[in-house]
Amino acid sequence: MPSKAINYALLAIGVLLVGALGYWKNLRPDASTNPAQPDAAKQTIDFYANNTYTIEFQEDGTLDYELLADKVEHVKATDITLVTNPKMDLFRGEEQPWKIQSTRSEVSPGGKEIELIDNVRIERTDEKNRTTILTTTRLTVFPDKEFAQTAQPVKIDAADGVTTAVGMKAYLNDSRMHLLSNVRGQYEAR
Repeated sequence: MPSKAINYALLAIGVLLVGALGYWKNLRPDASTNPAQPDAAKQTIDFYANNTYTIEFQEDGTLDYELLADKVEHVKATDITLVTNPKMDLFRGEEQPWKIQSTRSEVSPGGKEIELIDNVRIERTDEKNRTTILTTTRLTVFPDKEFAQTAQPVKIDAADGVTTAVGMKAYLNDSRMHLLSNVRGQYEAR
């Protein structure tokens, strides 16, 4: 008989513990019971701005760039800035700007690296009014190095034809591109 009482007591304690743990879990979720929480903490936005307009000049007073964005958010934990629908006119002291846009972008701490993501479009019209348009799905830009690269498919529409490739390295200072693979071109003879 005493063993039945001990079994019932242990069962009752077990049921109470399970009930208490369930109650405690609902009141105090932590990383072990809610794996999504650490990701949410990493994405904590400490400031944001809507419908932004930024303008920057070079040291000599000439226009460097103008940037419009629907939204700019700063992630506290990573110091990364998230930009929604960025549209930039990049002058770098020249009369004809590079027009750069994408669906979104991520800017690393200090602006050392800019990741343009989805519907990336770079357009440039030269002094002879010829337009060149580069499109891709993702492009990483290193502004200090005047360098950009992608491993994604690239399409370049120019006045004299269309070139497609997979992967590209662009040396912006030299106005030179290195297309990495599967390069195809279609050109019009004039």
